[in-house]
Amino acid sequence: MKKLFILFALALCLGNANAQMLGKNQVNARADTLRGTLTPLRTCYDINYYHLDVKIDIDQKSVAGSNEFAFTATQDFTKLQFDLFSNLKVEKVLYKGKEMPFTREYNAVFVTFPKAVKKGSKDRFTVFYSGNPVVAKNAPWDGGFIFKKDAAGHPFVSVACQGLGASVWWPNKDHQSDEVDSMLISINVPKTLQEISNGRLRNTVDQPDGYKQYNWFVSNPINNYDVTFYIGKYAHWKDNYAGENGNLSIDYWALQVDSAKARPHWDADVKPMLKCFEYWFGPYPWYKDGYKLVQAPHLGMEHQSAVAYGNQFREGYLGRDLSGTGHGLKWDFITIHESGHEWFGNNITSKDIADMWIHEGFTNYSETLFTECTDSKKAGSEYVIGIRDGIKNDIPIIGPYGVNKEGSGDMYAKGANLIHTIRQLINDDEKFRQILRGLNKTFYHKTVTTADIENDIAKQSGLKLDKVFDQYLRHANIPVLAYKINDGVLSYRWITDVKGFDMPVKVTLKAGEYTLIKPTNEWKTIKVDPGITTDNFKSDPQFYIKTRKD
Repeated sequence: MKKLFILFALALCLGNANAQMLGKNQVNARADTLRGTLTPLRTCYDINYYHLDVKIDIDQKSVAGSNEFAFTATQDFTKLQFDLFSNLKVEKVLYKGKEMPFTREYNAVFVTFPKAVKKGSKDRFTVFYSGNPVVAKNAPWDGGFIFKKDAAGHPFVSVACQGLGASVWWPNKDHQSDEVDSMLISINVPKTLQEISNGRLRNTVDQPDGYKQYNWFVSNPINNYDVTFYIGKYAHWKDNYAGENGNLSIDYWALQVDSAKARPHWDADVKPMLKCFEYWFGPYPWYKDGYKLVQAPHLGMEHQSAVAYGNQFREGYLGRDLSGTGHGLKWDFITIHESGHEWFGNNITSKDIADMWIHEGFTNYSETLFTECTDSKKAGSEYVIGIRDGIKNDIPIIGPYGVNKEGSGDMYAKGANLIHTIRQLINDDEKFRQILRGLNKTFYHKTVTTADIENDIAKQSGLKLDKVFDQYLRHANIPVLAYKINDGVLSYRWITDVKGFDMPVKVTLKAGEYTLIKPTNEWKTIKVDPGITTDNFKSDPQFYIKTRKD
């Protein structure tokens, strides 16, 4: 029972460890479809710019303000959809100085224009709204607004909404496929507090009601769930990193009560992380907006250029090593993992949340690469093999498309081990590195599908990987290598859901001496020394497979 409890706890920990695991936010099939499907009412316009201007009343736990939508029409239309949770009131929708009629269905809002908006034209409208956003029950997994106080009793407020949706607190086209090109985020908070958002601070403006407006401009494309704010009594200090694309500004924002311990803790990881990830993934994607690490009232999130940190300034994941190897206690899990998302998740964003393994699998593997950068390749391999204990192989890690649902939580550790297995198939670390860098160059600031990633890796590697991706991504099971030895003959074959599965794998009959074999779903045989038994047969642990003695 104790062993089972430990395994269960580790699996639960791995599922909860990553700050993007999603809450059960689906209302019903119709609401899911409205949120997850790209209908003509959403594809008819391409978002170019938002100006979100809101006042956050901490005492009332409310938000009020507006968001301006600037867009380009992709076709002629008279009606479009934007998204805002139904518990928030749409006060009015203004277009060319006049109010437009709108209707609501669940969290979708449909606006009718007075005359057709012509394809190719650039236009804009503004949504005014107010209300009390959902308060998170357990951020970031069950998301929404977070209202806490710091150790000195000062307000400590933020939001986390991946999966739940950015429309939980502001009106937008809430679909990952359409990232706004740039954005002005204006947040009004009590002037006794500081507010931090994505991008760079343009200015602050004192308001007559005891509030101060902070204006942050994001000059790069950004996905909706990354848009954020942090409110509290902060200490702020700056640094810089001489990176591949020049000088990268680093801004640290820790609560005043925690700043003394935050400085040395963050210093230990941030520059080594940037050096490692630029080496493996290519230049940091947001030089124009800088890199910020901001203390948050929840565990963490990959908020673009303003990474949320809540790991209590401890090594590992809240002081635990998720790999069970000891390597995960040599660095801060949240700093490394959430920063890894700047490349995978923020730079490269999946069009549909069903493909979220692209975010989580590669970012989970970034932990392995950071271990390799700061320790050794052997340590990195031990780390990624160690996190397999939390994999359930319950359902596919790609979810159903068009209904705003993710696949299995295995997308983290299983996704990382799929990438590690492909690395073994490539068998050339420099080539593997160039593939990772190539992904971030080819899909720089873009949204993608799983097919885009599969095709690019196959093209760059020169390998036929379609059946490998199919088995690991679209089926719950991993490949099983069946084997038997009789009368000096070794027989072996793959047992897989995918027909014609033929992934090469390394095996050994003598400790430390691995040979590449090429099994298929049909039995293959090879002669071995008469004294060899099945006890001598082992697969290379660098490949994430199961073996079965028949």
